[in-house]
Amino acid sequence: MSEVSVELQLNTLPQSPGVYQFYDKEGKILYVGKAKNLKKRVTSYFTKTHENGKTRVMVKKIQAIKHIVVPTESDALLLENNFIKKYQPRYNVLLKDDKSYPWICIKKERFPRIFPTRKLIKDGSEYYGPYTSMKTVKTLLDLIKSVYPLRTCNYDLSEEKIEAGKYKVCLEYHLGNCKGPCEGLQSEKEYHQQIDDIRDIIKGNFKTSLHYFKKEMKALAADMHFEAAEMIKNKIEVLENYQVKSTIVNPKINNVDVFSIISDDAYAYINFLQLSHGSIIRSHTMEIKKKLEEADKDLLQLAIIEIRQRFHSQSKELYLPFTVTLPEDLKLTVPRLGDKKKILELSERNAKFYRQERFKQTRITDPDRHVNRIMAQMKKDLRLSKEPRHIECFDNSNIQGTNPVAACVVFRNGKPVKKEYRHFNIKTVEGPDDYASMEEVVFRRYKRLQEEKASLPQLIVIDGGKGQLSSALKSLEALNLRGKIAIIGIAKRLEEIYFPDDPIPLYLDKKSESLKIIQQLRNEAHRFGINFHRNKRSKNAFDSVLEGIDGIGDKTTEQILKKFKSVKRIKEASLEDLSEVVGWSKAKKIYENFH
Repeated sequence: MSEVSVELQLNTLPQSPGVYQFYDKEGKILYVGKAKNLKKRVTSYFTKTHENGKTRVMVKKIQAIKHIVVPTESDALLLENNFIKKYQPRYNVLLKDDKSYPWICIKKERFPRIFPTRKLIKDGSEYYGPYTSMKTVKTLLDLIKSVYPLRTCNYDLSEEKIEAGKYKVCLEYHLGNCKGPCEGLQSEKEYHQQIDDIRDIIKGNFKTSLHYFKKEMKALAADMHFEAAEMIKNKIEVLENYQVKSTIVNPKINNVDVFSIISDDAYAYINFLQLSHGSIIRSHTMEIKKKLEEADKDLLQLAIIEIRQRFHSQSKELYLPFTVTLPEDLKLTVPRLGDKKKILELSERNAKFYRQERFKQTRITDPDRHVNRIMAQMKKDLRLSKEPRHIECFDNSNIQGTNPVAACVVFRNGKPVKKEYRHFNIKTVEGPDDYASMEEVVFRRYKRLQEEKASLPQLIVIDGGKGQLSSALKSLEALNLRGKIAIIGIAKRLEEIYFPDDPIPLYLDKKSESLKIIQQLRNEAHRFGINFHRNKRSKNAFDSVLEGIDGIGDKTTEQILKKFKSVKRIKEASLEDLSEVVGWSKAKKIYENFH
């Protein structure tokens, strides 16, 4: 079983629909449950006081948790049913019986009947579902029967028997619920056209039928038959909320192993889904540490052999994201669309979730490994020659050209080091000129680091596009640092990343950790610069208001600024309030100046 502690697993569970499984110290399955939100549901077992004694005993025995993420809550319900039927966990009671979820069957007959069933018989008939509610099934069948007259008898309507006049029409024919194919009053072609339309309805394409129902509902309401209209309204609501199909249970997919792989520079994660009789009965994800730069194809090939041996899989068909070399008696399929593609995507989804959980767990238990992985990823993503252990980011701040300032923030190992942040007042630039300001600030920063013989960053991030990047490059060239420090610019609009001498920007994946760190740098530089800019504007406003008052100098202005924060508050302050800060004599001068 998993070596990860239960506490750590609880911290990193996804907030997605899924099915969870509890195991004891011997690896025996204790309980299977479903959840709309896995993290909330599973955590509740360990935070609540359970009145039920059986539940308390079970929680004490839990030593490991496994889960599988699914697209919807409905899928979670179906998967829970599959797992309980398969593993018969000790603490599950409700679903241990042989009762299954309902399906809609289109019987393989000359004039097919359509009916609900809980048993799948392999006789060539078509089965749609499963459905989590018999109410949905009955509503669908009522809809079908109200639109299309179909036979309900179980006669063998062979051509010979109909021609021999063996059957007579029944009451259903006289009521208008059947067109009498038993007496040859309806052709096989016409009947099968109806069946084709019904297939569309079952698959979710029932626009025409809904229009029919709505029209009938309005007619009933107009005739004051409100109860009948309400019944049809309920049917419309069920149909409009009806989910077409579940990926979890699909009778067309039988006895198949599904494998997918997600990898980064250091690790690969292979997910395995085992399907038996159209249902998922097992999910397992394996983590492989890369020793060299092994290709995904080679890692997947090794993992398939190992996982199939571990779980004694006898399936002869495999769904894979790409072809690999395996024994000839196995059938390999690389799905491109349809149901097979959906089940492969479900496997990939679980591999991705497992990878995210492992990252979170590593961040808690082994922060060095987490940092090393991110640094290696940034080096690769940004095409750097070194890992960017020390990054600095610059941002300019000015409003309508007033009080121009700049900020430099410093990250080490992907984390902010706030004591190394620096502010800059722009000294050589007149007016709002972002390019010239950036050139000045970058020059001053690295000239000083050179003079102090301090360590230089491996990466500089400039908040801005090609213009600001070019300005920063001029300063690096003047200091003979171009080529010694990597430098990039990030433009806000589409998060384009610009490199020197390359007009085409790089677009990183929006979920990329490299992009997230660059965005964090940019946002932190912006925040730090804006705060400094506001403080400077406030101080200048204070200076302009207080200057000219006899006996009020810089030191007194600073004390007042620290206490009252704004000119408005100074004007509203009483003589007593002012005297508490600067003494009675100076307070009187300030108070009289405003009043």
